[in-house]
Amino acid sequence: MTDELLSGDQIARLGLDDWRSMYGALEARFATGDFATGLRLVAAIGEAAQVAQHHPDVELRSTHVDVLMTTHDAGGKTARDVELARRVSALAADLGVPAEPADVQRLELALDTADVDEIRPFWASVLDARDTGGDEVVDPRGRIPTIWFQASDPHDEPRQRWHLDVRVPPEVVDRRIAAALAAGGTLVTDEHAPRFWVLADPQGNKVCLCTHVTRTD
Repeated sequence: MTDELLSGDQIARLGLDDWRSMYGALEARFATGDFATGLRLVAAIGEAAQVAQHHPDVELRSTHVDVLMTTHDAGGKTARDVELARRVSALAADLGVPAEPADVQRLELALDTADVDEIRPFWASVLDARDTGGDEVVDPRGRIPTIWFQASDPHDEPRQRWHLDVRVPPEVVDRRIAAALAAGGTLVTDEHAPRFWVLADPQGNKVCLCTHVTRTD
């Protein structure tokens, strides 16, 4: 089976209704309703993962199970993830457990800087994270969000250095934007939609609502 990386747009055309593309991974939430059902689903996922020799990250909570699927060797989503995702969905269906794809989201921290190389090692060290050598530092244990360094003009450093990038499923963006505007926010720009929208709170602090659409990850 090929380990060619798949974009979110490619995966969206494959009929994985339970799953959403969140940066370099496929993610799903299954509403188990109770802990015992969650345990049964986790056990079934574990058996399927052993057979496939492909192991997702699984988080068990009292009322749901979250599953994150990525091909670590390839650095993103591949056909191996798609195949196992289909199997996990089938296992959940066998247990009568529905998926809640609209509840999936992922937070990334973005820091504007005119010199990524100057500050990246510091943030990797202070957070005990992995320095990618590029424009990110990543926690390999998944305890904290990825920090992404956004290049900025050294002659026009922004007032707001930090902002949040929130990756959400495409079907929830309009609802999320409407709620933010109703809460006193403003839409700064939709120039790059549906890739991302920029919003600001009543004091001007910005946040990006992002989707997988048109992205490679």
